[in-house]
Amino acid sequence: MPWISYLEGGPKRVNHAAVAVGHKIYSFGGYCTGENSREYTSMDVHVLNTTTFRWIQHPVSDLPYFENDDILPYKRYGHTAVVYGDKVYIWGGRNDRASCSTLFCFDTIWHCWTAPKTTGNIPPARDGHSACIWKNIMIIFGGYEEDSDAFARSVYYLDLDKMHWTYVHILGPEPSLRDFHTTVVIRDRMYLFGGRGTLFSIGRSEILYCNELWYLDLNSWMWYNVKVSGDVPVGRRSHSAFVYDDKMYIFGGYNSTREEHYNHMYEFNPKLSMWRKLDIVGKRPCRRRRQACVVVGDRMFIFGGTSPHPSASLNISNRNIDDKLIDHSDMYVLDFKPTLKTLCILAVWKYHLDESSLPSNIKSDIRNMYCPNKISLTRPCNSAG
Repeated sequence: MPWISYLEGGPKRVNHAAVAVGHKIYSFGGYCTGENSREYTSMDVHVLNTTTFRWIQHPVSDLPYFENDDILPYKRYGHTAVVYGDKVYIWGGRNDRASCSTLFCFDTIWHCWTAPKTTGNIPPARDGHSACIWKNIMIIFGGYEEDSDAFARSVYYLDLDKMHWTYVHILGPEPSLRDFHTTVVIRDRMYLFGGRGTLFSIGRSEILYCNELWYLDLNSWMWYNVKVSGDVPVGRRSHSAFVYDDKMYIFGGYNSTREEHYNHMYEFNPKLSMWRKLDIVGKRPCRRRRQACVVVGDRMFIFGGTSPHPSASLNISNRNIDDKLIDHSDMYVLDFKPTLKTLCILAVWKYHLDESSLPSNIKSDIRNMYCPNKISLTRPCNSAG
């Protein structure tokens, strides 16, 4: 399980949402420090070909929002994206003016947006929630609700065949209120980890980062607090979670009470109820939060996010860490089951071996794995290390 590739020059996005459809990854929205996040401009869409490792900006994002405001989502952050069939459904999120409760659909065949009409108990507008697919429903949990100006722990689901929303009445214990947590579905359970909440006590409140693991039984709609063992991660928010081989993995995140960003990978095995901190070879991503992690086949692609500026480590108690952040345009690729071909390419690159006698397709693969993209970076690519 090595890190096999590191590339700069992709889309510089923070707090974006990304999903895989076939061999392509679609990344929606997000922001970059310094951009105007108050205007109602249309959401940008970037597409990664995971075979060639090349990014493109989808031309649909060039459509003027004010002429298509009935079908185009405005640019946002803190939203979610899920895949059902060949369509991507975007829900929630906000710009610097307001949050959104309209459902949008991006058709990956026709490359166009629609805004499907929905019925039922539509969730209030929010950001920092999570969304998962189970069978034919999209499940929304938590987040920060604009109307109530508070963290949430409510559960809603949308039947994507009938386009009907349902509010789930939970019986029994529930996780605490939170936003910027992660949820993943493994079989008939939705696992929840992390997030930011508030702990209230007499006369004051404080930020809470919970490291308990919960799962929602999707047949009974009851929550269960999992008794875990092993290398239990520190509580955090704005991390990433994904599933591979029926195990949950988390990466990165931030804990403001500890003033710490993270860049280790943890694995949770539901069969053993055990956490394991992974030691993965290769160049790994730096400490960061608000990145995207997407699995395609046996590979996981992580890109974007934000990290503390190196100078922020000096007198960090005297400055706001959010004022000293670096946004990333990089991408890292983790291969769970590297082929012999991939291992050979890694050796050629690591030891600067002569490529002149290699077949053209292998040379092309080497260039793709190590040549920067050009969306946010322009510089020559050399085949030598």
